[in-house]
Amino acid sequence: MSEKLNTFTDKNLERFFQKSELIPVIVQEQSTKEVLMLAYMNLESLRKTLETGYTWFYSRSRQELWNKGATSGHVQRVIELYTDCDDDTLLAVVEQTGAACHTGNHSCFYRTIGEDAQ
Repeated sequence: MSEKLNTFTDKNLERFFQKSELIPVIVQEQSTKEVLMLAYMNLESLRKTLETGYTWFYSRSRQELWNKGATSGHVQRVIELYTDCDDDTLLAVVEQTGAACHTGNHSCFYRTIGEDAQ
């Protein structure tokens, strides 16, 4: 992970949470540019991501932090983090190990609208 990511202070990070306690994060694989998933971070999970170099998210359903791949081994090593022009969405460029989706698919975006749910 870029050394620049480790230089953020809480004050720098708080700007991402001016509109909401959660910020959406698009996760993209570095080598293929494929969008793998969309998840949410709070301030604590963003801090942990920057500290460890691996993605941490906030589960809205379980109301807790989760380290992507901690159980499955399908981890995401962060290569770079980008913010959009409004500082209200992040893009995490990662090196994905294994599947990103809990279904076992490489990406969570494997169905087109109109396909029967499987």
